[in-house]
Amino acid sequence: MLSQSQGNKSADIDRVRRNTATHVNEEIDRDTTINILHYSNTGAASIERRIRELDREWDIERVLQVNASSLAFAGLMLGLRGNRKWMALPAVVLPFLFQHGVQGWCPPLPLLRRLGIRTRGEIDREKFALKALLDQPIHPGRPSVPSPLPASSEAAMPAFQIARSASRNAYGMQRHESRASG
Repeated sequence: MLSQSQGNKSADIDRVRRNTATHVNEEIDRDTTINILHYSNTGAASIERRIRELDREWDIERVLQVNASSLAFAGLMLGLRGNRKWMALPAVVLPFLFQHGVQGWCPPLPLLRRLGIRTRGEIDREKFALKALLDQPIHPGRPSVPSPLPASSEAAMPAFQIARSASRNAYGMQRHESRASG
């Protein structure tokens, strides 16, 4: 069962994805799966390095917050020191940030999503799939992640299954499935 904070995070993920064009979500998901499959054919050190990169990757919420606050601050400073017309910039940007907080959509969202900026859940999907690769033996009697794995579709299949499972967990699908079966 999901805690209240996990449920809220799941709702945030769904909210951004719901307000993103289907083909953009599919492209982001495809790129994430490709990354997982790629790293399933590398060694443990490479996977660990990628996990550290994912820990530093900015999610869509952070990008929107930093951009909105930067534009609002710049408009405020320019308006106070120069032409008062610059005050229009924070007057436009801040309602967009408010709209995103309430509805999960704002005008920059489609552009940022097309640029590949992911939600925290989408980043975590890749991260947890890679962590599972480190923890799960691919072949009996061999280390968890041989260095490197054979580049065959059979070797990539466990990684794909891990990615699919991580995706289902990240988007709360198992919670919905358990309600339907229970």
